[in-house]
Amino acid sequence: MHLLTFYNPDLVLGAAGDGRVVDLARADAWLRGSKSDPPTPHSPFQSMRQLLEANAWDDARRVAVAALEHPSPPDGVVSSEAKVCFAPPVPDAGKVICVGMNYRDHVEELKMDPPAVPIFFAKLPGNLIGHGAPVILPKAAAGKVDYEAEFGLVIGRRARRVSEDEALECVAGYTNLNDVSARDLQFADGQWFRGKNCDTFAPCGPYLVPRADVARADVLKLELRLNGRTMQSSSTANLYFGASFLISYLSQTLTLKPGDIISTGTPGGVGFFRKPPVFLQPGDVVEVETEKLGVLRNPVVAEN
Repeated sequence: MHLLTFYNPDLVLGAAGDGRVVDLARADAWLRGSKSDPPTPHSPFQSMRQLLEANAWDDARRVAVAALEHPSPPDGVVSSEAKVCFAPPVPDAGKVICVGMNYRDHVEELKMDPPAVPIFFAKLPGNLIGHGAPVILPKAAAGKVDYEAEFGLVIGRRARRVSEDEALECVAGYTNLNDVSARDLQFADGQWFRGKNCDTFAPCGPYLVPRADVARADVLKLELRLNGRTMQSSSTANLYFGASFLISYLSQTLTLKPGDIISTGTPGGVGFFRKPPVFLQPGDVVEVETEKLGVLRNPVVAEN
């Protein structure tokens, strides 16, 4: 089962399967025979954060299956996925923590030594956008905007001083993320905040795929395509610091909470280090695909 957040017409929690999407709150109310407008105040289907905090995976799966298998669900309960307007899977993520220089092939193209410890930076949650939403090239930094395909971990339960052996139990699931970066701002400033945090610079999704549905997250193929041309192709097997280590390491000093996202780094092939360099242009379409997680696709437009 793939989980997602979409507009129906307001922001709602959904589950996807067989080319269709279930509005979980509406489906739950319908199946219970409720006459009230969903979601109810205590429903675990109010939002992705609510679902994660309630650990309501089994309930979500039950409701989604019942709605998808019903021959004639009411209007608004089941929709065609092709007609859905996606939001980020966790639109109100508390933290979006990214990792720099974490793929062997990326460190090789940088011609640098491997990091001794993880290099962390943050993207602002307000910059998250969903599948299909445009990446906007800001007028102040339109010339050298780069793509970075990343494999994201979504935290499902509180993690504070957890061991590596315990760490994966804190993961709710996985998603794609594109760490869009304005290289001119990033390098001119001497630190990464502005270059990583322009509006719309954190495409994420299209789904949150539950951890139980991905048997081996440490060997997933990761790819980025620009206008259909493959620019990055690697595997999570090439990470220096894997999911368990990153979660445990962070949790020694920072409490991770349900809905937080850890984006684990980008592989080799970024535009800045190509010869000649390749940067995003208006009219481009960027696709990030991690095996089992679907395709995150976003057009690129100029700021008005």
